[in-house]
Amino acid sequence: MGRPTTALRDGYGRGMRELGVIEASFPGRPAFDTAVSRALLTRVGRGDCGETLRLYVPDDVLAFSVLDRVRPGFDEAVRAARSTGFAPMLRLAGGRAAAFSTQSLAFAWCVPDADARHGIEARFVRLSDLVCGALQDLGVDARVGAVAGEYCPGEHSVNVRGRRKVMGVGQRLVRGAAHVGGVIVVREAPRLAKVLAPVYAAMELELDPDAVGSLDQELPDITLGRVRDALLARFAADAELAPREPEPELVSLAEGFESEHRL
Repeated sequence: MGRPTTALRDGYGRGMRELGVIEASFPGRPAFDTAVSRALLTRVGRGDCGETLRLYVPDDVLAFSVLDRVRPGFDEAVRAARSTGFAPMLRLAGGRAAAFSTQSLAFAWCVPDADARHGIEARFVRLSDLVCGALQDLGVDARVGAVAGEYCPGEHSVNVRGRRKVMGVGQRLVRGAAHVGGVIVVREAPRLAKVLAPVYAAMELELDPDAVGSLDQELPDITLGRVRDALLARFAADAELAPREPEPELVSLAEGFESEHRL
């Protein structure tokens, strides 16, 4: 996604809390990508590492939730996803099925919290505000809130002009930590809508394909790198960003989780 910005190289606000930033992706292993975020959450909860933000580019994936697994037509939905070339996998957070491509930017923000359940709403609000602000910095008319007929509906989604969803977010809690994760869709909204339509039809869920959005519909020249830089700048407003590489312990733990996210 390009060279690190000054915010990531040098940090903003010396003396503020440190936020580790991991930007490793694992192309061709969609279930492993999710397992890495789960492993990161586990390690933060154990106190093995501090607050960490993971930014990465996903594969072409159809991310199902545990709620989807009990829907009538789930097996058909998985087949529909696979037939389009999108790898079906089980994600960490709840909600409903969502499609992402290599033209999306995924994030996993893992925060230590002894009483993680108490802060659910506050974390949702903070993350959606951060993403919305970053997109506004890029010149997008971004707003927080659900739009009618959106995939994986949620009040903390980010949309463009109140019409198309471009970011979804979910949470998962463990003892001692919380994971706030989601994806910003940068390009390829029509392709994602085409994938999602048969998946939602199979599970008899509502979907308006026109509510599937991407940032290039507003900014034709937008890139993953620009979105990444804008998001990091927002996080850097109250934290010192510290680049990290995935530790061997993190990778090993993720390898143990990987099979649980394959479909």
